[in-house]
Amino acid sequence: MPSPLIRRGVWAIGTAVIVIALIVAALPLIASTRIVRDRIAWEMSAWSGFRVAIEGSPRIEVWPNFRAILTDVTLSQWTDTDAPPVVEAERVEVDLSAMAALRGDVVFSTARLVRPTIRVQRMATGLFLPAVPTGGRIARSIDTARGVVNADPAKPDLDKLPADTFGTVEFRDGRMVASVGGKDVEVLSSLTGQATWAAMNSNATMSATGIWRGESVALDVASPKPLVLFAGGTAPLTLSFKAAPATFSFDGTASMSENAYFDGQAKFSAPSLRRVLEWAQAGIAPGAAIGSVSISSKVTATAGRVKFDDTALSLDNNPGMGALDLSLGEAQPVVSGTLAFDTLDLRSFLSAFTPLAPTAGAGQAEIDTSFADRINLDLRLSAAHATAGTIQLADVAATAQVKDGLSVFDISDASAFGGNIQSSLRFDRKPEGTQVEIRLLASDIDGGAFATAAGMTRLVPVGTGTVSVILKGPGRTWDSIFDNADGSVTATFGPGALSKLNLPAFLKHTEQGGFFALDDVSDGTLPIDGAEIKASISKGVARIDKAEANSAKYKIWLSGIASYAGRGLALSGGVIQADQAAAQANGQQGPNQSSFFVGGTWSTPFISPISRGVSGE
Repeated sequence: MPSPLIRRGVWAIGTAVIVIALIVAALPLIASTRIVRDRIAWEMSAWSGFRVAIEGSPRIEVWPNFRAILTDVTLSQWTDTDAPPVVEAERVEVDLSAMAALRGDVVFSTARLVRPTIRVQRMATGLFLPAVPTGGRIARSIDTARGVVNADPAKPDLDKLPADTFGTVEFRDGRMVASVGGKDVEVLSSLTGQATWAAMNSNATMSATGIWRGESVALDVASPKPLVLFAGGTAPLTLSFKAAPATFSFDGTASMSENAYFDGQAKFSAPSLRRVLEWAQAGIAPGAAIGSVSISSKVTATAGRVKFDDTALSLDNNPGMGALDLSLGEAQPVVSGTLAFDTLDLRSFLSAFTPLAPTAGAGQAEIDTSFADRINLDLRLSAAHATAGTIQLADVAATAQVKDGLSVFDISDASAFGGNIQSSLRFDRKPEGTQVEIRLLASDIDGGAFATAAGMTRLVPVGTGTVSVILKGPGRTWDSIFDNADGSVTATFGPGALSKLNLPAFLKHTEQGGFFALDDVSDGTLPIDGAEIKASISKGVARIDKAEANSAKYKIWLSGIASYAGRGLALSGGVIQADQAAAQANGQQGPNQSSFFVGGTWSTPFISPISRGVSGE
């Protein structure tokens, strides 16, 4: 016979199983009668601080998790009944506590919002944020924490922070919209992620992905003391933003009080700065194809000002160091600072901050100087080695300044072509149009190297000399600057040579008569004692007032005009024996001279003899 103890155990187990089965079977009935729609809405309102309305009837699921499925859920402000809901969700799944449900309570730890629409507002900082609830457990916890922080801002008593539970909020396939002109405009789509905050006095994390302006973005935020942060205190904060155009990260401390600030290490990188500016719709879109940029810096940000100390900058793989200061307190942002590079592409540098640098094939493109109305810039930079197109420079000291319609890039000192150069590029926006001024002073340079960089290969003085160029004029496009410029060009050179000139062959051709190409007599070099050039420029046409080269036996001179727009030449010249040139200078009988005319174009000049009087040796 079975023992009475065994029989009682079997009956106890059987009874427990029946009770459990009845409880499980009764849960949907209990939920449908006691955990009714209004009770869930009330609990969600008390939790969030918004007025929660549930249009559809709750559906209760027991397996695999005990949860309520709600449809057509809205969260609205209590104080503005006419405003559209802050959050609308087609479906909300709430994980419930079964034991609490049996007691008639609603306790949930996770809420999943499916296809929610979140309405945001553009703040003064430019960020889009949802409306802040005026009540609820979250708001009350923040108010309590604010009192704790105010009691000791430097070291608040964390043990006095509220310990209310929060849980996890998940969202899937949502979107953010903002009201523009009375219509909802989508700011963010495909929003998916979750925010986890077990208790108000614990750490919190948020991860989200979405599509912003056509690009997939990912955001991760975490803080071990989020309640202190929301209450206006100082707390650690980490942030990571990733997208194809750019990535950004911050690791440090922050405060969200009225005197908000950030202090920590920040990193930013982008494969194309131009793409970032266009994607962010910053209103500053340089015309040059700007390459990669990366920045790592110690950042200290307060209201209206951001300081970048110990900044490591790489622009188109040109690394540099320095410090920057960004001020947002004036009508336009103000960027100032100093940067030092080992190597630097000046064109990339200019393109990164202004649209001043010309690019290959951009002669007919209009120069956008409207950026001067959107930013003030004052940068000092230095570089041990730099390039400006094909020009190599060393020991460069330069400035870039933009303010009140005036844009200036100056190279105050640099070594190039074996000498020293100084240059300036200025754009001045005026009512009648943008005026451009270009200045260049090259001292003690190698004339041959300078001419090669300028694209001149014929009759170039090879020797040490000084060149000065001043151009002024309207600047709608790069070509129009040179087509319409006024100014002057002067150059003096010491002993050296004239490249690509076989003078005996030249004189022989002039004696024979008939025109000939300059290329026919370019297989030689003429030693000279010095050369001097003076030209005035008017509307893109250079009038050569003086162009002389003196050798031991001859003096060669040119005068006339050369057009930049058509590349045409209309020059007259002559070759005089040196002793007869000296006699003419002393008022004696005129020299025996070989005169000629130079026509054609810059690339294909031809010579037409006028008179023949000098014989080559």
